Amino acid sequence: MNKKSLIQYITRQISDELQAITQAAKNTYDIATHEDNKPENKYDTRGLEASYLAGAQAKRVADMKEVLAIFENLPIKAFSDSSKIMATALVEVSQNNKSSFVLIMPKGGGQSVQFEGATIQVITPDSPLGQALLGRELGDTFEIEMGLKRLEYEIISLQ
Repeated sequence: MNKKSLIQYITRQISDELQAITQAAKNTYDIATHEDNKPENKYDTRGLEASYLAGAQAKRVADMKEVLAIFENLPIKAFSDSSKIMATALVEVSQNNKSSFVLIMPKGGGQSVQFEGATIQVITPDSPLGQALLGRELGDTFEIEMGLKRLEYEIISLQ
């Protein structure tokens, strides 16, 4: 799997999402400030509710701009079989004989894409799996506690 192409693919998806949420935030702002949304009485909160939504959407736009900047500008490290895992690592892990791919990035956790026939999940170093992976190497096994469960993982590839 070509990690540079993967990151470019995710960057395009983030950019597309940013355009959509920017337009939604603009539309909500227009609704919140429109003449028709002035309160008719003290119990009419349509304009207030729309302004809260517009504020939350504006924050989401700012957050997505930050994520996009990271994906566009962060130097992508090449990892060898003996490298320690850190940000920009594409890691294949096995858990209960099922493998999955995670891309560790400083921000943007929760993004999930289909790429070259595989599902790749973006995680951050702050996530439980991200914390457990940092500093480990190819072939390492480790456990994570998720609620009452203990999940055992093995690192089977690293890029």
